[in-house]
Amino acid sequence: MTAESGYAQLGDLRMYYEQHGVRADGGEPLVLLHGGLFDIEQQFGALLPRLAENRLVVAVDFQGHGRTNDIDRPFGSAAFAGDVIGVLDLLGIERADVFGFSVGGAVAIELAVRHPDRVRRLVASSVSFRATGMRGHDNADAVGSMTVDMIAGTPMEQSYLAKSPHPDRDHLQRLLDKLGATYTGGFPDWTEDDIRGIAAPTLITVGDADMVSLDHAVEFLRLRGGDVNGDFDGLPASQLAVFPGTTHFFGLAHTELVLAAVLPFLDAQEAGPAAIDPDGASA
Repeated sequence: MTAESGYAQLGDLRMYYEQHGVRADGGEPLVLLHGGLFDIEQQFGALLPRLAENRLVVAVDFQGHGRTNDIDRPFGSAAFAGDVIGVLDLLGIERADVFGFSVGGAVAIELAVRHPDRVRRLVASSVSFRATGMRGHDNADAVGSMTVDMIAGTPMEQSYLAKSPHPDRDHLQRLLDKLGATYTGGFPDWTEDDIRGIAAPTLITVGDADMVSLDHAVEFLRLRGGDVNGDFDGLPASQLAVFPGTTHFFGLAHTELVLAAVLPFLDAQEAGPAAIDPDGASA
């Protein structure tokens, strides 16, 4: 259901993007940022029809992923965020809602922290804001040691070979090596003040068997003003959704669960319901 696709020439990077749906009057576009080893279709293909029903959706393939070429540059949240801004500038989009998963979630956080004027609402899925939010160091070691033989025959390998501007195993291994480096220092630890200072209301999503720990997801929520008694304190602007029976790589696979959490959050009014006064009146 691609409405339009194209490339943004950003120096040596030829970044692929798609636009779906139509921009509603007064509505903000939604930007989709996929995870490592994924691309637009693999990560968001099942979600796109509903996400684009009443809004313009812009999705990108990151450096070295999908239809975007690789360049002589390490992966990193600041570089990837700059690429996203380059695409938004090309399309004349000043501000958008941003929905990022895993690596894309880290880029979404970077946009919200460093470029707050460009982000209205933030959906940060299966991503930690610091390395200790991941379940043990074995995760990073496993990602860092991945080889093309380990993903042979998987949809990720097949999609890469079908779409990449350089569809060979050597370039795929370089992609795996660069992704491994991101888990050992390529993406920063944001400070608690960075997370508290995000202006955009935030929806945090995580699988109950994710690489990101549930404790960390709750800490993330608390730094965003959540984990309160909403009946008496009012509903906070930021929310947490935990998807049952969900691992990291399949973090968005339960389509109806994801849409049930994401769509109301994107469509919500800026102010939450009034709190209940202990004496029985609305606060």
